[in-house]
Amino acid sequence: MILNLTLKYNKGGVNMISSQPLQTIPIQKNKPSRIKIFLRTLLNQRVLVLMILPAFLIIFIFNYIPMYGVLIAFKNYKVAYGIWDSPWVGLKYFEAFFSNPLAVRTVINTLILGVYSFLWTFPAPIILSLLINEISNMKFKKLVQTISYLPYFISIVILVGMMKNFSAMDGGLFNRIVIFFGGKPIQFFAESSWFRTLYIGSSIWQGIGWGTIIYLAALAGIDLALYEAATMDGANRFQRMWHVTFPALLPTICILMILSVGNILGSDFQKVLLMYTPKTYEVSDVISTYVFREGIQGAKFSYTTAVGLFTSVISFILLFTSNKVSKLIGETSLW
Repeated sequence: MILNLTLKYNKGGVNMISSQPLQTIPIQKNKPSRIKIFLRTLLNQRVLVLMILPAFLIIFIFNYIPMYGVLIAFKNYKVAYGIWDSPWVGLKYFEAFFSNPLAVRTVINTLILGVYSFLWTFPAPIILSLLINEISNMKFKKLVQTISYLPYFISIVILVGMMKNFSAMDGGLFNRIVIFFGGKPIQFFAESSWFRTLYIGSSIWQGIGWGTIIYLAALAGIDLALYEAATMDGANRFQRMWHVTFPALLPTICILMILSVGNILGSDFQKVLLMYTPKTYEVSDVISTYVFREGIQGAKFSYTTAVGLFTSVISFILLFTSNKVSKLIGETSLW
């Protein structure tokens, strides 16, 4: 700071020196551009960047580069012409899908199966996580966790094969239970009324243990002092679970719920394909199996690409809406 020194004369005749600061023009430094900041950050974090580089390349090559293929939905795709040279037809195949009588059935079946799966399979890992967290014996707790994880590593083909053996008319486990309680044997895989029950029940059994991993990791970060304070206030085990454990899980639950809502239309294609039969088409024929029959087996590439693009748009709308609602209600969101 520069001082302006001036002489003043007072009544006593004594000269006094007063100082007043002068206003100086600040020196403006050139701020680095965003690109320079980004490159500098990459350089400083080069080890972490190298670690995620393989995953980034896989996602970019197999998920982003093929996205130009959605143009097929707006063209009369011919293999000999290729994507760019095929004639443009606009929304022709979208209109064909919505005017197809099977389209309504496949969309309804997909929504019902997705909503039912969400309502039953999403809360199951949360409940199991809360119960496992209350186990005080560590050996028994690890045993329960290990047993609950094991079904996740069974392939879908083996899982469906197991269900078919369990539901067999001649000596299957399910029919043995039905006969034991005085009922008649049931052809589970041949009756449409049992398809959704088998699909959702097997999904819960296979994925409930694996789904607890994230929730148990979140529970491990809860401060034990909160439990001690709740105990001193007279809270029993259930009250500690409801007022301490569950609120700590709420942010994780919101994030996973958003992702699950966005995947409502994404039924397990492989599992449905292995489970459904012509007798159960009425309830088991979903968008993915319809696309498989029409696109792969029927070679209607443009038509099924339009159907797939329609499904992706609806899934994005569901994801965006659930994220917005979660942000307004609980202030937790993906972005």
